[in-house]
Amino acid sequence: MRRLLTLDQKDYTDDMPVFEKLVVRGLIRRGGLLAMQESSAGEYKIPGGGVEPGESRMTALAREVREETGLVIRPETVRELGEILELREDILCRGQKYVCRTLFYACEAEEEIHETAMTESEKRLGFHLAWARPEEIVARNTALRPEAWKRRDTEFMRLVLAGEVELFDGD
Repeated sequence: MRRLLTLDQKDYTDDMPVFEKLVVRGLIRRGGLLAMQESSAGEYKIPGGGVEPGESRMTALAREVREETGLVIRPETVRELGEILELREDILCRGQKYVCRTLFYACEAEEEIHETAMTESEKRLGFHLAWARPEEIVARNTALRPEAWKRRDTEFMRLVLAGEVELFDGD
């Protein structure tokens, strides 16, 4: 998959043990708006999450999007958009280097919306399905505190707005 961007915080050393993670995120559009997870604080997150051991990327994408939004993706519509590589000291395990490859996909979803199955952390933060334009996502996330995931999703949306990533054919 095409590398779109590398976000390197340079706050680690090369002798640190490495934790690697593969993440998939799905961009679903309806009526010019994108399906997002929105927290009660107003921050936006692109639906998706980690690929479990033995799980295919497409299975993980379908599972994560449904868990976080209730949307069921149509596998035949999935199209690769690109990858963002993140490098930093692991915030959950200090003294360890975190290497995360996030793969972004455009896809369509069925009309019906099912019940979500969010994590306890997502529930505590009040995440829910919301629909927004890329410029709204960038503006809102930029105004709020800069967690690593928010920076990743915001930078991805900046690439969309700059025309460097075409979410859907004909955009």
